[in-house]
Amino acid sequence: MSAKKKGDEDRTIARNRRATFDYEIEDTVEAGLILVGTEVKSCREGKVSINEAYVGEKNGKLVLINANISEYGQVRYSHEPKRFRELLLHKKELNKLLGVVARKGYTLIPMALYFNQRGLVKMKVGVGKGKKAEDKRETEKQRDWQRQKERIMKE
Repeated sequence: MSAKKKGDEDRTIARNRRATFDYEIEDTVEAGLILVGTEVKSCREGKVSINEAYVGEKNGKLVLINANISEYGQVRYSHEPKRFRELLLHKKELNKLLGVVARKGYTLIPMALYFNQRGLVKMKVGVGKGKKAEDKRETEKQRDWQRQKERIMKE
């Protein structure tokens, strides 16, 4: 076993747990975010929710919509909690994602928000299709069966 280094701990700010339940994720992309200073401070405190957020297109750019980054309390003028935040991607990736979204049924889902090795806020964006009700039931059955197998193996 190797010892953990100081910077190796989990640096995840927020995770969208319903994303894999509601959508069938086919591909993921890492994107940067344009944030103001008070938003970064709120991220460091962990006051972020991306459960109801989604990625949309505005003026040929991808933006994070409906993500809640709470106001930072120790300043006089803070940011708006649910404002549109532009995603930073290479032009090739941007065009590829916009092409995929143009196809029927595909959507971009924010999966996780985290700090990278350099301390920058990054977002893992998933490309997926919405699951139908029967697919969700099948996912639940698989998860329950995995739990039962683990219990049996433990005993």
